Amino acid sequence: MDTTPLEWLSASDAARAIRDGIISSEQLVEACLARIEAVEPAVQAWQYLDPELARAQARARDLDRKEGRPTGPLHGVPVGIKDIIDTMDMPTEDGTVLHAGRTPDRDATVVSLLRTAGAVIMGKTVTTECATYTPGKTRNPHDPEHTPGGSSSGSAAAVAAGMVPLALGSQTNGSVIRPAAFCGVYGFKPTHGLISRHGILKLSRALDHVGMFARTLEDVALLAEQLTGYDENDPDTRPRARIPFVRTAADEPPFAPYFAFVKTPLWERAEAATQEAFAELAGVLGDQCREHELPASLREAWDWQRTIMEAEMAANLELEWEKGRDRLSASLRDQLARGREVHALDYQKALARIPLLNQGFDELFSSYDAVLTPAAPGTAPKLAATGDPAFCTLWTLCGMPAISLPLMNGEDGLPLGVQLVGRRGDDARLLRTARWLVAHVQTD
Repeated sequence: MDTTPLEWLSASDAARAIRDGIISSEQLVEACLARIEAVEPAVQAWQYLDPELARAQARARDLDRKEGRPTGPLHGVPVGIKDIIDTMDMPTEDGTVLHAGRTPDRDATVVSLLRTAGAVIMGKTVTTECATYTPGKTRNPHDPEHTPGGSSSGSAAAVAAGMVPLALGSQTNGSVIRPAAFCGVYGFKPTHGLISRHGILKLSRALDHVGMFARTLEDVALLAEQLTGYDENDPDTRPRARIPFVRTAADEPPFAPYFAFVKTPLWERAEAATQEAFAELAGVLGDQCREHELPASLREAWDWQRTIMEAEMAANLELEWEKGRDRLSASLRDQLARGREVHALDYQKALARIPLLNQGFDELFSSYDAVLTPAAPGTAPKLAATGDPAFCTLWTLCGMPAISLPLMNGEDGLPLGVQLVGRRGDDARLLRTARWLVAHVQTD
């Protein structure tokens, strides 16, 4: 094994080292805890962290291995969990004072799957209020005066700062892709319904996705492979064959992939430096990348997404509205108030647009392997807001898989994310295409 400090090991390397007896889970967890102690005062990524509980899990994983019991693909590897995802041994407070002290009596499905895979549940990472727009305490690890993005703020920051190699988040608009871009890590939002959302704060059945953060593409594939599958408790999951994420992502594509450079009808929101950086990236790709212009009429899709999201949020957060609206932020109160005014006809019409949009994009993906587009208008803004999710909205509405790649930096030195989007259901192929792009750009 190389001399990489334990806290900076990839999840894949750490799992191999634990499996081969080179290091123990307890050693890895101790290194991560030491890193947290050193940088948490500046980054503030954790909502709940019990070092003794993390150590106890690590010792149990080491004992399992020592006594020859079965071990999983993530055996002994620490993972951060966004604090809207239920954990039976830790509070889940959803970023709101209304849920302070809430401790579920069972794990979310994804947490159960992580435990089965042998992971150590390190703690709960900071979320914005009810996974919406009002920021939590977390700071960007690259510059504490800037936002880490939202709503999966703590998860992205914890991975970027070397506190854990992996973390879970969620996305209803841009809550995985945007913080991954701002913090300079990989962020993956899979196809809608690929990963169960049972036991996770519900905002919008049509739009909610589980997502993940890692420092390598291999780790993204490893984590995704453990989490995908049918769950009778989530009506949007479907029985399907196990997706070989790790093998497919590592494969060489049969031919160099083609990219559709899509500016979207909101290109004016991209900062000038972002526009220049993407023009340069498209130039590096040469004949493998062509600009594809979406019709201006598609601008309505951003209104459809908002209609669906706010109407469903108003329904799912009805109790919070009725019992404690005066303790919610003005931003969230405004969203819920607008959602309560959405007409049923407008809501149903917006929902009906989703399959039609995907039919149109199927034609695009018959010619291209992935859409190339910004993850955010620019680098992370100052702390007053979590940033504009506009360049994520369309792909989340369509339920397409998307990944943010830490390939560039802005003029201010902060990370500038590159977003790749794939056809619904082609998640593993998207990771393979992403690996080709990363390798191609890094060698040029």
